[in-house]
Amino acid sequence: MQGTVDGFSYGVVTPLVAYLMACLGGALGLRCTTRSMLVAHPWRPAWLALGSAAIGSGIWTMHFVAMMGFTVKETPLHYDEPMTYASLGLAIVLVGVGIFIVGYRGATGAALFTGGTITGLGVASMHYLGMAAVRLDGKFAYNTLTVAASVVIAVVAATTALWAAGQVRGVLWSVGASLVMGLAVSGMHYTGMAALSVHVHHAAQGAVDSPPATTLAPMLIGPFAFLLLAGVVVMFDPLMIMGRPDWSRAERKPGIPAAAVAPHPGRRPLLRPGQEAGQQAYRRSHASQNW
Repeated sequence: MQGTVDGFSYGVVTPLVAYLMACLGGALGLRCTTRSMLVAHPWRPAWLALGSAAIGSGIWTMHFVAMMGFTVKETPLHYDEPMTYASLGLAIVLVGVGIFIVGYRGATGAALFTGGTITGLGVASMHYLGMAAVRLDGKFAYNTLTVAASVVIAVVAATTALWAAGQVRGVLWSVGASLVMGLAVSGMHYTGMAALSVHVHHAAQGAVDSPPATTLAPMLIGPFAFLLLAGVVVMFDPLMIMGRPDWSRAERKPGIPAAAVAPHPGRRPLLRPGQEAGQQAYRRSHASQNW
């Protein structure tokens, strides 16, 4: 028999909290990716890894917060814990591959396309592996076209987010990009859920088991705590807040390697007022002397 699916059993609470989790993970991940472009080479992998974990954890937490509101009237739901945590690991790894590509190659051209595609596929894979972890007396079926649409949304969202991370701008820019990313990730989730139909083998008699929130809440504690910890790291790093380094101040500090204060390849250095005019005058004078 066809199951009666309700994806909003707690009303707007779960979609709203899920969206905020996606925004938080996206904001932290984008700032970490931006930060990796402003530091010396030995530190770059650490910031990229932190960004990968933040985005992956944010997306995974968003998915399972939203799943707290998912019920099937005729049968109780349970979750396979190893597969649920495997979906978290898959999200972090595939998102990490995309972020490392952009972090080392820059957010342009083929690197952006490749990194965004891999990251988007990681988001979609996490969603459908997470759905495969659901246990019920029945089976899921999906509409192929709607699933394809959800994957496209994931890839476009990931590519846009990585492009935004490469712009190295201020905090307001990052907040806006994170809000858009959260909206796109949430849209991908609910598009994937719209593709779902449930066939129930035997309708349960009497009251349904404990709600999904009781099962999922303990599993969400770890990733949520990690996001809060990563948020503390961002708050106490001024370069993370500003979104760009003060090249001139960094250059005056002894012991800072040149790679730490050099602009990212393809970007012009940030100049103090008057430096631009001074450099142009120097180039004109040098050119006249050579002539």
